[in-house]
Amino acid sequence: METNSNDFDRYQRAQKQVENIKGFYGHLVSFAFVMFFLVVINLKYSPRYLWFFWPMLGWGTGLLFHGLKVFNHAPFLGKDWENRKIKEFMDKEKQNKYE
Repeated sequence: METNSNDFDRYQRAQKQVENIKGFYGHLVSFAFVMFFLVVINLKYSPRYLWFFWPMLGWGTGLLFHGLKVFNHAPFLGKDWENRKIKEFMDKEKQNKYE
């Protein structure tokens, strides 16, 4: 019985990970399209000042952190940190329950 529960939990986590990856790729595609149009607009109407770098830098930074999180490469606040915090809170709650 427990095996079915573990399999189902693993399936749900895998499904969530696939949804997160799909979300990241959607974010990446929208970034590429919007940046393409911003570059075209910038070069057509004000080629002396390349302002498209500013939104590219800001949005690109957000995209980078999104990718790090989705692909579990976040150096901070990643899965290890999350699991440690969950265990810490569970231990604290258990300790308070028995006091």
